[in-house]
Amino acid sequence: MNIKLIRTEEDLAAAFARMDQLWGAAMGTPEGDELEVLALLIEKYEDEHYPMPPSDPVEAIKFRMEQQGLTQKDLEPFIGSSGRVSEVLNRKRKLSLTMIRRLHHGLRIPYESLLAEVV
Repeated sequence: MNIKLIRTEEDLAAAFARMDQLWGAAMGTPEGDELEVLALLIEKYEDEHYPMPPSDPVEAIKFRMEQQGLTQKDLEPFIGSSGRVSEVLNRKRKLSLTMIRRLHHGLRIPYESLLAEVV
């Protein structure tokens, strides 16, 4: 295993090329360990050089609804009445911290996505 920190775009390209060679390596093998370390190094470099803004909370909710086949009615235990759900989804009402907690625990939507408008 010949791993080094990724500091430049050339290093990144080389890491991706090596990752392609190792793709499918079994976990727990030297090749699998190398693949895992490369993935972590690539992620670190990309987080530093290509940061992504947090997703929009309403879009995160709609995405989860689509993933799980949920309706607006299904959101009532997390957000409140049907009118309140509609207001949130139509951006007429912001999420409260209580709603955020319920959506996170009930639908497993990451806090980072739900808190974007609060921060």
